[in-house]
Amino acid sequence: MKKKILYIEDEQYLAKIVKDTLEMKGYEVMHRKDGNKISDVVGSFQPDCCLLDVMLPHTDGFAVANHIHNIDARLPIIFLTAKTQTDDLIKGFSSGGTDYLKKPFSMEELLVRIENQLKLTNRETSPTQSLPDEVKLKAYTFYPGKYELHTPTGVIKLSHRESQIIGMLCAHTNETLDRRALLNTVWGDDSFFNSRNLDVYIRKIRGYFAPGSGIEIITLKGTGYRFVVG
Repeated sequence: MKKKILYIEDEQYLAKIVKDTLEMKGYEVMHRKDGNKISDVVGSFQPDCCLLDVMLPHTDGFAVANHIHNIDARLPIIFLTAKTQTDDLIKGFSSGGTDYLKKPFSMEELLVRIENQLKLTNRETSPTQSLPDEVKLKAYTFYPGKYELHTPTGVIKLSHRESQIIGMLCAHTNETLDRRALLNTVWGDDSFFNSRNLDVYIRKIRGYFAPGSGIEIITLKGTGYRFVVG
């Protein structure tokens, strides 16, 4: 059965090249110029992976990704954009994005990234599989299966990748978690790009735990991390 790609891009020339190439490689592609009625599109097409331009008419790709993430938190979302500042990366990952590809890009690299996301999604083992349904972290509670972190001030809905990283940290509480092992488990490789993504995610996850909470993610330079729950 063909894997389905939902592709949202308003630049018609680029969209035709990408769509035609993906179809030649055996994918079923649904192209849309914007994110209108995205809930209906995702529900009817049921894609295996989404490609989103960030600069879209009416609403940006981050907002569209957020809608998609609320429908299916496990659905991989690759952003295709010229925006690569750290703040943009954080915004993209916060909205449910799982990868980022800078324009202009080669079709070879796009294909590799799609294949990698599909492999990660279909992986039978998960960093959270060995965890209980409910993980108590002092005043916080992590629910791996629900992609939720319950805090003293409310519930944080986690992305699939955030849940994976927190799951790895929880599995190594008060121990050293090797950075390369974390990258290989969550992303499938420890490339420079994925390493940068991890830095963004760690920075964001740190912000979920309030100062004085007794919970801290300590970076061990050249080694990895220590998830301290005091």
